[in-house]
Amino acid sequence: MSAIISELEKKSNALRFNIIKMIGVGQKGHLGGSFSLAEIVSVLYFYKMKHDSKNPLWEDRDRFLLSKGHAALVQYAALAEAGYFPMEEIEKVKCLGAMLQGHPDMQTTPGIEANTGSLGQGLSLACGMAAGLRLDGKKNRVYCIVGDGEIAEGQIWEAAMTASFYKLDNLTAILDKNNLQATGAIKERYDTNPLAEKWKAFGWYVTEMDGHNIKEIIDVLNSVDNIQGQPKMIIAHTIKGKGLPFAENNVAFHNGELTQEQYEKACANLLS
Repeated sequence: MSAIISELEKKSNALRFNIIKMIGVGQKGHLGGSFSLAEIVSVLYFYKMKHDSKNPLWEDRDRFLLSKGHAALVQYAALAEAGYFPMEEIEKVKCLGAMLQGHPDMQTTPGIEANTGSLGQGLSLACGMAAGLRLDGKKNRVYCIVGDGEIAEGQIWEAAMTASFYKLDNLTAILDKNNLQATGAIKERYDTNPLAEKWKAFGWYVTEMDGHNIKEIIDVLNSVDNIQGQPKMIIAHTIKGKGLPFAENNVAFHNGELTQEQYEKACANLLS
């Protein structure tokens, strides 16, 4: 297990480095909420999920939806590392006609299951996929990441009721609790706390984890596989901008620009 953890830590660092390369200098990019997910996305793509980069539509694959689609850079970084498309594509993010746009697009990017980024919709899509797989007698799992700012959207709670009512136990949601949204602290803008109590009240099995501790992420993801008759919600305690001291817990990097100096510091920090 120690070798697996070490390798996943390296993958997490590689994802962060790829995100910095995608953002570059002088253009806006969603660094903060992408960095907060690096370890979770690494564990999903390189340990937990069944998927095949050579056959993105493989019938027996697990599904991953990034409901907080503005953090697409972390998913693009993982897809590139996994071989879904050439690494050089990350240098063309948001360019006209490029494969990788500002939000996930299933029409242009292999490995994307649904167009997301209109906040609140991804969990509903995940419910539909989970229900459809169950109707087809499939054992595939559906994973969906939502944000703690995003869950102020009413559609999230409609999906929460739906998943509970239909007992979608093949659905695991992960809530990125980094405590910041685009304009400031969650508790000062639209306080969605207490999270665990809300999701339990909606009929979900709820557990929590340190979203930057690889071993804990593995243990929690494995443990919820055994829960039957309920959808699963994992509340991940994370740090927005994790991995770059100047960006950590700094709302300016929700969707901000890097100066040349910051870009060089970030690259040096992530390569050290």
